Amino acid sequence: MHIEPAILPYLADLEGAVANLADTWRPDDPAYRADVYRQTMASLSYSYFMYFHADAEHPDWAPLWNPVYTLQPNPDDIYTQSPIRGDLTYRVSGNRGTCRILSFTTQAALSGTVDAMPRPNGHNECDTNDLGIALGEDFSIVFSAERPAGYEGHWAPIDRSARGMFTRFRMYDWEREVDPVLSIECLDPVPPKPRLAPEEILRRIGEMAKLPRRKTDLYYPMQNGVKERVGFNVFEPVRYPGALVKQTYWPACFQLEDDEALIIETEIPARAPYWNVQLNDPYFNALEYVYRLSSTNGAMARLSSDGKFRAVIALTDPGVPNWLDPAGYNEGGIYGRWYDCDSEPVPTITRVRLADLRSHLPEDTPVVTPAERSEEIRRRVAACQRRRRW
Repeated sequence: MHIEPAILPYLADLEGAVANLADTWRPDDPAYRADVYRQTMASLSYSYFMYFHADAEHPDWAPLWNPVYTLQPNPDDIYTQSPIRGDLTYRVSGNRGTCRILSFTTQAALSGTVDAMPRPNGHNECDTNDLGIALGEDFSIVFSAERPAGYEGHWAPIDRSARGMFTRFRMYDWEREVDPVLSIECLDPVPPKPRLAPEEILRRIGEMAKLPRRKTDLYYPMQNGVKERVGFNVFEPVRYPGALVKQTYWPACFQLEDDEALIIETEIPARAPYWNVQLNDPYFNALEYVYRLSSTNGAMARLSSDGKFRAVIALTDPGVPNWLDPAGYNEGGIYGRWYDCDSEPVPTITRVRLADLRSHLPEDTPVVTPAERSEEIRRRVAACQRRRRW
């Protein structure tokens, strides 16, 4: 077979992701162009794991949407993925850990692997909480299209069209909870993992180059749609197919000037096993959340004396609890989540002058000193770095 003497021709489809600058909010802004270049490289780095790390007969966990890879991960979640096939049988085993959610989702196509996501997408979801697997418990789950004859242990169905499985390890208290430890194995007889033929390597490189554009084809319209329907600084609650069935999202697009602040305010449901809020950039990437306070959740947040949650988006530290740091961006996205809550209030956003911020907050809102903020960030960095993200 003929092989080009240079690799760049095989990566030509990367330009498709750059062409999607036309679908960003400011396609002629050089800063936007540079950010999209960076986003493209992040998605390309992830695509190697998707196409070369494992196959359905020889499954193995690989990083998915975690912080350096591709597009809005929830900062509380660690995501991994493995190829599977719906006509094969798999066993996932290990230890449950103590984080709030350990879930497994199977689909015919994971995002970025096809030009158009299939409908339906062979979607099945398995939550270890629903299976009654206790925190810290060793466990084993069999995944297959049909329950194996005579098998009475934990079992979860997968569609015969399934080609990928991904996990969520959702941690509330980053400092104290423990992530799961998992293995995945194919239980059917399979040949040894083969050396790839040259033409197969080139085919997969071509698919790698397409993935960044396929991702932005899918996710830019989600954030753009919010802005088009409700504008800036307004939440639009939604449920997404293929996401956690118990979860409602509350996205918004934020915008503020350097000398302004945005106050997010909401009631908290009486039963709220999990909730959070995070900031994204204008291209649907999670903002830096290890060294920046760009997210919070129900375990980290401090409620006001009236029981409400109030957070403040500002480019400089406002000296109040629940600062959401937009990391230098004057506009971008917000994503909040209510998970398995008994109500789903819609938060509000109030745009104010930063100098007048305290007049818009309860009088007893505490002062967060620079030393206290520094310690908050230090603890956040240490806790996040101790999780397995890649």
